[in-house]
Amino acid sequence: MKKAVITAIGLAAFSLSALADVSVKDAWVRGTTPAQKATGAFMELTSSEAAVLLSAGSPAAGVVEIHTMKMEDGVMKMRAIPKLDLPAGKGIRLAPGGNHIMLMELKQQLKKGEVVPITLKIEGKDKKVQTVEVKAEVRDLAQPATMDHGHKH
Repeated sequence: MKKAVITAIGLAAFSLSALADVSVKDAWVRGTTPAQKATGAFMELTSSEAAVLLSAGSPAAGVVEIHTMKMEDGVMKMRAIPKLDLPAGKGIRLAPGGNHIMLMELKQQLKKGEVVPITLKIEGKDKKVQTVEVKAEVRDLAQPATMDHGHKH
């Protein structure tokens, strides 16, 4: 009996360590005007093991989707995607003009300096789903479409 309990505890500890360790850097949301009902959230995600971003949610929005932007027939088009692969050890940047999280049906204006909570659902290679809580700072509505790289042009 003791051996069975010890084995069960060991398996539980092993399954916990099997979850991918996902780090989030530079999470931010573009501010909005009072009438605006949608905006983008941006960040860099790095997973210790191969994983998949399945979905995102936020109390600030009625609908939250993972989006991609691609040039099609000379026109930049945005569309929802069902998931986003997170290769092991590689930083995946969610940025303006590329993959990002779209916050739609906003419940109120998002103003510079506020913080928007975002919950990411991430599936590891073992098919277990974990949540990652993100606090994204609202940046100025006029934030340039490129990531800030530390100097003015």
